[in-house]
Amino acid sequence: MKSNLLKVTAVSAVALLTLCAGIPRNETAKPEKETVVFFDDFSGKEINRDNWNVSVSGHITNNELQAYVDSSATLQLSDNVSGAKNGALVIKAHYSPGFKTKDGQTQDFISGKLESHGKKEFVTGKMSARMKLPAGSGYWPAFWALGINKKWPDCGEIDVMEYVGEPEWISAALHGPNYFGETPLVNKLFLKKENDVTHWHVYAVDWQKDALLFYVDDVLYYRVTRPMVEHYGKWAYDNPHFLIVNFALGGAYPAKTTGVKQPYLGLPQSTLDDIKAGNAKVYVDWVKVTK
Repeated sequence: MKSNLLKVTAVSAVALLTLCAGIPRNETAKPEKETVVFFDDFSGKEINRDNWNVSVSGHITNNELQAYVDSSATLQLSDNVSGAKNGALVIKAHYSPGFKTKDGQTQDFISGKLESHGKKEFVTGKMSARMKLPAGSGYWPAFWALGINKKWPDCGEIDVMEYVGEPEWISAALHGPNYFGETPLVNKLFLKKENDVTHWHVYAVDWQKDALLFYVDDVLYYRVTRPMVEHYGKWAYDNPHFLIVNFALGGAYPAKTTGVKQPYLGLPQSTLDDIKAGNAKVYVDWVKVTK
């Protein structure tokens, strides 16, 4: 009886929905077609430099511990990553005491960062990446987009996914004029222990003209509208943005979250040991933008 009632209710709901939407009952509403305007599944032998710039650190931001280098030690493609559909990007961090950046700063870690500035830039669209992240307090990988033609934060920053090493949650945020740093436009998604960030997930934002909708595995968990943004400052999302995927270590955000200051700011001894053991790896199956 319960099963039959559920079936009748479901049919009635569909009929009511089609009538209210003005769709004839003998026709099926077709989903809106998406057009892929960018896709990289990292299936080749080398990073596609028509899509990506490999960042090399000079100035270090957020008191982070890593220097970004252009090296196969930190950025490589692999066709032997479990769960990846057609090869994957592997971003690996290393302990490298005394490493000098190009402007003479000293960092004890090296890592990798890709960004599409000047090569692939977008205004609106759905930006997605399928990623698998490492467990370890102070790891700080991210998938995000940054605006062009203006200085930060006026250019606008869209943090699609940030993670500071606590495997049960990720965050999304917006930064712009009068809402940056400790931005009020931020939200966390908590995941089930058996399906935490060390498993594959698709992190995405649907960037619309007057709203940004954040998803994990097609589940909407945060929506920011133009009026919400303009309560704090100017809407900074009418200009082109480029994509970034990177693997930072320690620094202000992890330290603020965990309170860890030793042996490095935001990075405890357990994570240092994990890096030394070769386990500090971020996997990116693909990155995609659709309209």
